Amino acid sequence: MTSGKSAETARPARRRLSVDRRREELMAAALELFSTRDAEDVSIDDVASAAGASRALVYHYFGGKQELYVAALRSAADQLESRLRPHEGGRPLDELASGLRRYFDFVEEHAAGFAALLRGGPANRAGEVGEIVDGVRRRLFRLILRQMRVEEPSPVLRTTLRSWIASVETAGLDWLEHHDVERPTLEKMLVDHMVALLGVAATYDPDVAGLLQRLA
Repeated sequence: MTSGKSAETARPARRRLSVDRRREELMAAALELFSTRDAEDVSIDDVASAAGASRALVYHYFGGKQELYVAALRSAADQLESRLRPHEGGRPLDELASGLRRYFDFVEEHAAGFAALLRGGPANRAGEVGEIVDGVRRRLFRLILRQMRVEEPSPVLRTTLRSWIASVETAGLDWLEHHDVERPTLEKMLVDHMVALLGVAATYDPDVAGLLQRLA
């Protein structure tokens, strides 16, 4: 009797694990496709074929292509944001460099997810998809402020940091496409880029000048 009950309680856990694993396989296949093609050009049949699954199974788990697209992007965003959790204790620029290493760890290990998350222009970033992408950017923005010990940025600093985040995204996509710059070199260049941008911003905002002096 006891062994029968144990088997009964074990079976649902195995089924749930199987469902989770299957969903992950479908999302991984979708991210690979979305990383190189516009979402409009990817069909449910394409995803099913890439995942070795049936069309009906994709619909069973996600309901439709938009639901699958959003779920896949949210999965990539959640993984990236988990890498951006602050590791404090060092100098602000050292913490920034550490954050960049974790960011590019994700870029390297989850290339399809990163490319799918950021591929396309503002026209493709409306609604829920736009919220997912903007959420990652807001998380990175808050992380940088925390590393710089800034509670409320001035308009000049806010613009500067958002410009730098856009540069990091572009650098990540370019690196995935070409792989012709060593990662440590690219990461150091982006830290130097931040310092250079703050140097320009400092000529327009004395608060940024004070911040730059503290960082130096």
